[in-house]
Amino acid sequence: MDPELHPDLEPLKFLLGTWEGAGVGGYPTIESFNFGQELSFTHIGKPFLSYASRTWLIEEDGTLGRPLATETGYWRPRPDNQVEVTLAHPTGIVEIYVGTVAFSRVELRTDVVARTESAKEVTGGHRLYGMIGEDLGWAYDMAAMGHTLQSHLSAQLKRVA
Repeated sequence: MDPELHPDLEPLKFLLGTWEGAGVGGYPTIESFNFGQELSFTHIGKPFLSYASRTWLIEEDGTLGRPLATETGYWRPRPDNQVEVTLAHPTGIVEIYVGTVAFSRVELRTDVVARTESAKEVTGGHRLYGMIGEDLGWAYDMAAMGHTLQSHLSAQLKRVA
């Protein structure tokens, strides 16, 4: 039985579901690549969304290859179409984003990035999520490894559940 959607989640309800698709990545410190992604937004009736993302390398023949990144977190709506997002990565990085929701678009910027001693140096991020017709598009700009904020990942995903 699905719980009733908390009223505070109304501005974010367009994100609900499981999404799959493909994207591209690159950064000055790595070669460009293609990836497959599964992303989900769920709720339990409380005023937050649970978020999970997994990605895999797409090989030159189009098949899914080795796992790449994963991240989990929570999206918390705030008054006046604001949103707070907490993300944790198994690589030792934790991010807190703040941003705005407008129609079917969310724009986020890092407020805090914390990392363990062994994690790579990430100092900031900017994320954009939005509907493109029936698809969910997103883009991630990252500041890391001595580089300023610049394009790192983007994808277009279809709702599968």
